[in-house]
Amino acid sequence: MVIYKVSFNITDNLLGPINQIAQISNLLQAMVAAAERVFEFLEEPEEVNTAKGNIDTSKLKGNVEFDHVKFGYNPDKIIIKDFSAKVKEGQKIAIVGPTGAGKSTMVKLLMRFYDVTDGAILVDGHNIKDFERGELRKMFGMVLQDTWLFGGTVKDNIKYGKEDATDDEVIQAAKAAHVHHYIKTLPNGYNSVINEESSNISAGQKQLLTIARVILADPKILILDEATSSIDTRTEIQIQAAMDNLMEGRTSFVIAHRLSTIKNSDLILVMNQGDIVEQGTHDELLAKGGFYADLYNSQFDEEEE
Repeated sequence: MVIYKVSFNITDNLLGPINQIAQISNLLQAMVAAAERVFEFLEEPEEVNTAKGNIDTSKLKGNVEFDHVKFGYNPDKIIIKDFSAKVKEGQKIAIVGPTGAGKSTMVKLLMRFYDVTDGAILVDGHNIKDFERGELRKMFGMVLQDTWLFGGTVKDNIKYGKEDATDDEVIQAAKAAHVHHYIKTLPNGYNSVINEESSNISAGQKQLLTIARVILADPKILILDEATSSIDTRTEIQIQAAMDNLMEGRTSFVIAHRLSTIKNSDLILVMNQGDIVEQGTHDELLAKGGFYADLYNSQFDEEEE
């Protein structure tokens, strides 16, 4: 027994330092990777301020024009080759395509996270490069697939888009988002606290609160990434109704996953491999029998099954 005990102690003493070295090695590798990202960020060139005077965004209506837009993440590889379209205020524009087709690229260009390589994007006749970036982005309201709420009351989360809003304005926004009734069932109503992880509220209600926040902010232009996946049918109907209220009278760009939800769009942009391969209304694109028709028919067949 003594021999076994001595052997065990020797093995433990040998393996202990080895395990510690392995742990330190992992920490060092993580530290180096993090440091590389930090220095890469610090070495990025400053964004060039191209604003020309102060443009009063409160008077703009939301007309958007793409004027022979060309864009590539690398100058030697242009993915959007020559895109032109005029969007009138209040119209609904759908952006569709398979996963990885580049649908989010259009959103990034609209909000100037990237600048076009050639051509121009105009809002009510003003080149978006003439806006201060902060002022330009205030014109947009976004409802994305991944919702974001912070630790605080329901009221504070809705007011995040307009901090000086009155209680009545908050309630009206919640009603338009079809979430007022749910809020009234909470123990403290609008003063109920959402925890840091938002785990005390369902995914569907999170989305409705996000929509209420955007309705209250009253932006000129909307960007919507349909967020009805993994949500029960009843909540999906509520979210769709809330989105319809949100889009009413506003220029809307909808990144569409299920094509059956965007049949009434004024214009559908069909993307594949980064480029816009087709554009038109739902009926026009189906009549062409091209890429959109194949996408739509394949989804329709899946729903039938």
